[in-house]
Amino acid sequence: MGKDVTNLLVAGVGGQGVILASDIMADTFMEAGYDVKKSEVHGMAQRGGSVSSHVRFGNKVYSPIIKMGEVDYLFMTVKLETLRWLNYCNPSTVILVDEIEINPPAVNLGQMEYPRDIDETLKENFKMVHFIKATEMASELGNARAANVVLLGALSKLLDIDEDIWIKCLLARLPTKLHELNKKAFAAGREVI
Repeated sequence: MGKDVTNLLVAGVGGQGVILASDIMADTFMEAGYDVKKSEVHGMAQRGGSVSSHVRFGNKVYSPIIKMGEVDYLFMTVKLETLRWLNYCNPSTVILVDEIEINPPAVNLGQMEYPRDIDETLKENFKMVHFIKATEMASELGNARAANVVLLGALSKLLDIDEDIWIKCLLARLPTKLHELNKKAFAAGREVI
């Protein structure tokens, strides 16, 4: 994180906790003493449509919107959505992507085929791509909906912010009954990086 502002783009589809993950990120960065700006687009979130959030932190952040080509970390809760955001990336962008494949309506209706070359496209164009079985890992822990927290755990290993701050901000956003599961999901994510 040698530059003044670090840019994270978080995206997926409705119901995957994209906004929750970006809220936890923003809380964590503020708690760590940074200036933070965040912007989100819900779109057709309630119908499984695309959801995205820009999170920027640094000593002083003036805008919540990341310019194309300036994403430092691409945080994807579903593989296919990664293709939508590649224009925001550059060769040094670090990509964390859940390996889950969710078919969009056009694929289910037979109007298009699911792209089979996503992994190759990412590996050929970016130096740091982390494919993470986040949904599978969260399911094994007891709740697939904690996949976003598995990804947060992985991200936390890449940023120079104390793990205790991440966990404090994570738990502050969740009901007590979900604390143990999510602590395990976060720890599992930290182990894959």
